[in-house]
Amino acid sequence: MLGTALILALAPTIVAAYGSGALWRTNATYINDNSSFAADPYVRWDTKTSAYWAYSTEGADDGWYYGIYTSPDLSTWSKIPGGAIKNDSANVWAQDWFWAPECYYNDRTGWYFLFHAGRYTEPKLAAEYFKYPDFEEASKIGVAVSRSPSGPFLEIADKPIDYFPFDPDYNDINLLMSPPYLVPPSSLEVGNTAPLGTYIPSIDPNVFWDDDGSIWLFFSRNAYRNWVWSDEFNRYIEESNIYAVRLDDRWWHDPDAKTLPAVHKSYRDVYKGQPKGWVGSVNETYPGPTRKDGFVPVISYKLQPQVWENAHVNDYEASNGTLKNRRWSEGSTTIKRYDSSGQPVYFLTYSANNYESPDYGVGYAYAHSVAGPYYKSPSNPILSQDASRGIYSTGHGSILASSTNPNELYYPHHARPDPSAARHLYTARLFVEPDALYVGFGADAGDLRFPSGVAPLSIHAQRLGDAGNGTARWNVSVRAASGAAFDLTSPQNRVWAEVAGNATAVQVDGSLVTLAGAESGANVRVVYQRARANATEPWADVAQFQSLHDEPKIVEAEVVV
Repeated sequence: MLGTALILALAPTIVAAYGSGALWRTNATYINDNSSFAADPYVRWDTKTSAYWAYSTEGADDGWYYGIYTSPDLSTWSKIPGGAIKNDSANVWAQDWFWAPECYYNDRTGWYFLFHAGRYTEPKLAAEYFKYPDFEEASKIGVAVSRSPSGPFLEIADKPIDYFPFDPDYNDINLLMSPPYLVPPSSLEVGNTAPLGTYIPSIDPNVFWDDDGSIWLFFSRNAYRNWVWSDEFNRYIEESNIYAVRLDDRWWHDPDAKTLPAVHKSYRDVYKGQPKGWVGSVNETYPGPTRKDGFVPVISYKLQPQVWENAHVNDYEASNGTLKNRRWSEGSTTIKRYDSSGQPVYFLTYSANNYESPDYGVGYAYAHSVAGPYYKSPSNPILSQDASRGIYSTGHGSILASSTNPNELYYPHHARPDPSAARHLYTARLFVEPDALYVGFGADAGDLRFPSGVAPLSIHAQRLGDAGNGTARWNVSVRAASGAAFDLTSPQNRVWAEVAGNATAVQVDGSLVTLAGAESGANVRVVYQRARANATEPWADVAQFQSLHDEPKIVEAEVVV
């Protein structure tokens, strides 16, 4: 029978050093290897589980909505089986277009809140929120809750949040058009004859908590039914914009998480009685909404035009009449910083152009008030396709800090390795300088350094039962300083093993190390490695150290057969 002794290199000193707050350094890197399918990713560090969590439009198993992934390092992602919301669970109100989930944790109540978008397709439900039963993009925002970041999440109610955004000044030129509503009026004069007023469909929620305790919802107004006249192009262009509204906070403080988020009273029914002559429903069969809530315009081409946002203004001609001429502003994230004079600066990232296009990219704007006005940076776009590196459709990400450094920011986002591929999860370092009103990205290709707080790493090998015929097996685990485990089946990393002074073959399959025919007493060395962007040296042993004069130590374990 084979006996086993285990030597865990570094483990005793690592634990003590981490507990004392000592600084560790490592040569470990990651690459953006497009190994995780994800779209519109929202990523957060979860103190409860000491891991990063990503929520995605795509990636869920059949019968579920929204993919969930977890990672110790923002790059080695493990997919959670199932998804966020079971499609047959209670209170699922939307009927399709389950998009852009974002998860927020209340550490006082212990509840996780998943904001997401969804669409009604049933005419009666569309009319209930948008007046018209044939309202094509009847998108709303809902909220589901869970006690765990991995879900499952359950909708708070069988309906979206209590918010009815309404635009009283919009000429609803769809009422002058014919199906399939691709060709708007050819002049502003004709468009201005359309009746005033429309309810606003909404997607891409992002929730922001300000220092004064106020809670704000940023969202994207669908392009649908938002035709805007362009003097520049002498035509109507249908465009999406980014808006903001303050939310009531009762839902956030409800210990049972049964209160549906609602618009704050300062925005509730502010357009009551407008526009003059408004009729609330098309007929008795389809009763429409009775409230008209307000909003704050944040990002639009009209407020501040930028040329890079015009990638689709000629799509109708380019598609031989199958697509609309459109613009998009969506996928926003807002953060707050202070400049050296103590003045607050709000930075908002957003994505423009169509998500299916290689021209999808990221811009940003800044303001001194959460409600704006926001000013687009003249440096936009700050993240865009790079065909030379095979990166397309970059955008719709989120901003978060590393687990141990609030000033070390990252922007997980989606991109495609080629224009026709599915969207994958990428991560780029983000730099923000309030004094300069600057937001910019570090490298997103090549060998990229680990986020702070991941090191020191520890490695452990656990002996499994004998497989017979002199075969020994070990299950190897590698953990970050937080205790979160690395998925050793991910192409980002691997364990490599050898028998010292012996040609005996060692087989490694993810975390499983198998050794056949080794003599008793043989030493097996197991090393943790990270993938590199260097084709000639695709793998590197991971080493780590504390003091500058310390010799870096390889993250390795040794077992004796």
